[in-house]
Formats: sequence, structure tokens, C-alpha cells
Amino acid sequence: MKDYHISRHNSFYSIGLSYQKADAETRGNFSLGKAAAEKLLMQAKEQGIDGLLVTSTCNRTELYGFAQHPFQLIKLLCDNTTGSVEQFQEVAYVYKNTDAIGHLFKVGTGLDSQILGDFEIISQLKQSFNRSKKFGLANHFIERLCNSVIQASKRIKNETEISSGATSVSFASVRYILENVPGVSDKNILLFGTGKIGRNTCENLIKHTKNNHITLVNRTKEKAERIAGKFDLTVKDYGDLQTEIRNSDVLIVATSAQSPTISKELIYTKKPLLILDLSIPKNVADDVSELDNVTVIHLDHLSQMTDKTLERRKEYVPHAEKIIAEVRHDFSKWLETRKFAPVIKALKKKLKTMKDEEMDYQSKKLADFNEQQADVISNRIIQKITKQFANHLKDDDVDSDMSLELIRSVFQLELETP
Repeated sequence: MKDYHISRHNSFYSIGLSYQKADAETRGNFSLGKAAAEKLLMQAKEQGIDGLLVTSTCNRTELYGFAQHPFQLIKLLCDNTTGSVEQFQEVAYVYKNTDAIGHLFKVGTGLDSQILGDFEIISQLKQSFNRSKKFGLANHFIERLCNSVIQASKRIKNETEISSGATSVSFASVRYILENVPGVSDKNILLFGTGKIGRNTCENLIKHTKNNHITLVNRTKEKAERIAGKFDLTVKDYGDLQTEIRNSDVLIVATSAQSPTISKELIYTKKPLLILDLSIPKNVADDVSELDNVTVIHLDHLSQMTDKTLERRKEYVPHAEKIIAEVRHDFSKWLETRKFAPVIKALKKKLKTMKDEEMDYQSKKLADFNEQQADVISNRIIQKITKQFANHLKDDDVDSDMSLELIRSVFQLELETP
């Protein structure tokens, strides 16, 4: 694929870090909450950036946007997180133009997910786009690109079985409980945090453990009560957390705080306690694992677990990549069209000027000149000529850059400044 000049002055970059090279602690340092992401977008707007996407999940933090140099985006990220530039450089990746586009397609279609085929990222991408739109940072390119990735994602879901079977971070946590907690249906399970991962984990717990001793605790009790009502579970106040931990055999932490919500001081237990931390950054303090009878498992460990479902999913990767290639080709054609649209517009304007001059000349020269009829005919000819040029530029075998330069030179076109 050609490396298109996406912007006249800037290149399109993807900068970020993910589970592949950055551990949970490092990812936590670069994690962006809603307020931090919005502050970053406001700063980008002030700096004159006209297109930017910000995504931050438990597995990755990434910026996709236009800049003269990628450091402009890296600095925005570091200024709004606790991570340093030096730390970023150790684990980060930077992609440019078509490579950056390709990376977003791979991420958005679940091929780069920590668990292959986990499509949670696409809803996060939609949220990122809506946030960028709110701040006036979703230009035509960003909008078209996001829509293309969403389209590819839908097709992969519908045309392959890459997301078949129950495999996700929430399912992996439940499977770990099933494999490591004897007599799980009689154990007391406490779920702390009822966001998206918490809800999914709750559904998987009920479905696979046949356990009705599940208690929910959330800072906002109403949220927990909505889920509890759906599954007929117990809800306790946030102030009862310490007592509930003491009564539990399994504690699942699915909070989304920027610092640990579970500390050593909260835990007092004389029986084995399994803690699963599904949060980024970690929401269980490191020293909790030093306690007797306590086992702490983080989602990075859970995500490494493989099974037949994942192995089967790998078979569908070539088909998924074929779908991505088709959608990317359509996106690239659109991008090419955008590139030569100003030239076609200028050509049409030039031909119209020629027509107007000739019409003026003929109307003075000929007494019976039919101006209306001549106008219709000449406009149709202009339309056909410009269409011929447009079709020529769309041809895959044509060097469009050379052709554009030739058209500009022959017709002495002056392009409008965007």
C-alpha cells in the first residue's frame, strides 16, 4: 500500500504502550482516566492539533493523531499521566501514516487484544471517538477511519468465529476460581466494583459456579443494587468492606481507581483468601500478598492462560486479516480521492472560467447565439472531462502524484489553501 500524504503539513501517528512490552505497573503509570483524557484533548486543541483519538484500557494506552513530530503526542501523554518520557521510550511503540492506520485496524478488531478476539476494545474506541468529537478533534479523517475499523470489526464478528466461546478477562478469572478453589459453589465470593468488567465477571460467576453466596460492594451502592436485582444477589455498604472481606473465601477487585483500593490493613483472615485483581493500575497493594493465607492474582497472569477456545480462535486470524485488507483498501481509496479532490475542484473551476470567457465571446459575435443551450452542452462536457480525470486518478496502476502534478502544470491550476 502506498504511504499516502495524509495531511499537507502533519503526519498521522499512533503512539502508545500495551501489555506486550509494558507490565501492569508501567501501564498504570500511563493510564488515563476520563478527566485526564479530556484535559489532554483540551491541551491538544490549544496546540492546534485538528485530529486526535485517546484510548486507555487495562491493556493499553494509545494516542492516534496528527502532529509534525510524534514527540508532540508523547509529551501530551506524559504531561497528563505519572509516566516519564524515559519510561515511555523503554516500552513504547510509534507508528506513522499507513502503519498507524494498520495498527488501529489490528487493535480495533481484537487481533491485538491480550485475549485474542476480545472485542471490548471496539466500544472503548467508540467512546474515544465521541469524546474527540465533543472537543472538536474528530476531523473527517478520524471519523472515516473509526467508522472503517468499526465496520471491519462487525464483519469479523459476523463472518468468522474468532470471538466464539467464552474467553475474556472476566471469564478467565472465573475459570481460575473454578480450577483453584475446591467446592466453589459453597464458598463466599465478594465482588468489589461493578463497572463493565465487574458486571461481566458477575454474569460469568453465576453462569459457571452455581454459587448464590455472591456479595456486591461498590462505592455507589445504587449501581451494585441494579446488578444485584437482576441476579438476586446481596449488596453491602462500602463501609462494610472490611467485614465482608473477613467473611469471604474469594475477593474479586474490579475497581478503576488510580491507586490501590485494597490495602493490607483491610484484611484480617484466618482462612485461605484468594484475591483476583482485575484493575489497571493495580487496585490491590503489593504488600497484601505478604499476608498469611492470602493469594493475589493479577489480570496479567489470568490473560496468559490459554485453552482450546483460544487455539481454535487462531484458525480464523487469516480470514479476519483478509476482511481488514478489504476494508482498508476502501479506506485508502477514499483517502486517495480526498488527496486529488482539490485538483479536480480547481480543474472544474478553470474549465468553467474558460467556458464563461468563450460564452461571452460568442454571445457578442453571434446575433442568434443560444446562450442557454450552449451553457447546458458545455457544462455536460466539463462534467465528462473532470470525470475522466477522476477515474484516471482512481486507477490502482496510475501514479496519482505524477498525474496530479501534470494536471496542475498543464492547466496552471491554483489550489485553494485548506
